Amino acid sequence: MEKRAESLTLEEQLKKLEHENETLKALVRWYEEQFKLAQRLRFGSSSEKTHPDQLSLFNEAEAVADPSGEEPTLESVTYTRKKHKGQRDIKLKNLLTERVEHRLPESEQTCACCGGALHEMSTEVRRELKVIPAEVKVVEHVRYVYGCRHCERHGTETPVVTAPMPRPVQAGSLASPSSVAYIMSQKYVEGLPLYRQEQHWARFGVELSRQTMANWMLVGAQWLSRLYERMRMHLLRQDILYADETTLQVLREPGRAAEQKSYLWLYRTGPSGPAIVLYEYQPTRAGEHPKRFLEGFTGYLHTDGYEGYDQVAGVMRVGCWAHARRKFFEAVQTLPKNVPSAGTAAQEGLDFCNRLYAIERKAEGLPPEQRLKIRQEQSRPVLDAFLAWLLKQKDRVLPKSVTGAAIAYCLNQWDRLQGYLMDGRLEIDNNRSERSIKPFVIGRKNWLFANTPRGAGASAIIYSIIETAKENRLHPFYYLTYLFEKLPQLSDRDKEALDKLLPWSPSIPLTCRVFNSTN
Repeated sequence: MEKRAESLTLEEQLKKLEHENETLKALVRWYEEQFKLAQRLRFGSSSEKTHPDQLSLFNEAEAVADPSGEEPTLESVTYTRKKHKGQRDIKLKNLLTERVEHRLPESEQTCACCGGALHEMSTEVRRELKVIPAEVKVVEHVRYVYGCRHCERHGTETPVVTAPMPRPVQAGSLASPSSVAYIMSQKYVEGLPLYRQEQHWARFGVELSRQTMANWMLVGAQWLSRLYERMRMHLLRQDILYADETTLQVLREPGRAAEQKSYLWLYRTGPSGPAIVLYEYQPTRAGEHPKRFLEGFTGYLHTDGYEGYDQVAGVMRVGCWAHARRKFFEAVQTLPKNVPSAGTAAQEGLDFCNRLYAIERKAEGLPPEQRLKIRQEQSRPVLDAFLAWLLKQKDRVLPKSVTGAAIAYCLNQWDRLQGYLMDGRLEIDNNRSERSIKPFVIGRKNWLFANTPRGAGASAIIYSIIETAKENRLHPFYYLTYLFEKLPQLSDRDKEALDKLLPWSPSIPLTCRVFNSTN
């Protein structure tokens, strides 16, 4: 009996040790995944492209097989790639052209052979790009005051008439529409922080401190806020919107440490209706902020999986397949080098996502009705198969692994992920928002933080005007200059005149527009 009891004890200890060993192996595996994921995020490529042959790995035979097809014959094909003519002309067609002619002096227009006169038989043209650096000059606004000689001599009162003069951007300041626009575009388009702009202005011979430039931008943002509110009103009238958020550090925020994260929220329209991109600064990531900003909006809202957007009333949330795909892609990247990805749960999940994106590429550019029909006929069966696969894999994969997290994300977000099947105008992901928030993320790497909440709010307004201008194919500098010329002259009650300044208005002058293929 004692030996039997001792044997049972040893068996229990062995099982316990085996369980602990498996737990430790799983923990080591999890740390390896996290390490590889961190290394990839820090040093690896940001591309998440999949080789085209990978799209149909698990159904390649069924998708590609053609019993009626003939066996190929071997042949050699050679070709010469022809370079299209006129590409340079296309690139330069919107630029001003300065013509410089080079002729022989009359004394040299004599034939060296017979001494006869030479005539112009043809020309040779060489093209160069000439750069004209920025120029700074002082503009004096001189306003004349007029009086009446007769009344001065004979009258009891002398009427005085003053010539009209446009209101300035900032009274008692050197700020002009172009200088404020230049500082804004340098910081928010080119990513040049104010301390470097200070050095830039010094090379022009102008001692312009960063404090002065900061004040100019705050005043400029006040003028732009009028346009910002009109853009927000038009945004809320749409029935399809996109939203996202990113972090922002604000140093001097009352009641908060400088290290605490603040947030810049993004709201924008889709391909239908006017292109509007709006940013809003808020100290937290609470769901009350999109709830307040989007008050009055009803329709579809493209977002990632953040639950805070659930507080927005009257909307149908549409999930983001780019986030779901990225999680499976990262799971593939964390696989051990000696383990082939084919046949793994991570690769199979990625293949499902790739199939959905392949269908979307085929339907790209089609009318919404046709896109919806294709999705119902082709995407719906893939989604049903994917859901069945997710439910089967849920209990087979470690929940805390990268693959397990990807599966859990898809199951938790499933209703939203399949939301794009409801309307042909909807998109499969929220990449439109991510592309719009990227300029801010890039700019943040240069200027790092905002000093005060007021500065952060001003930055959000300026970014909104600039990015919306770019979406509407306007040149940010010339458009901002135009706004600062017009806005100080308008009454707050003149909504019609304010609407004529909106980036998509046909009243915007041609000088503000960009006509080439890129902004």
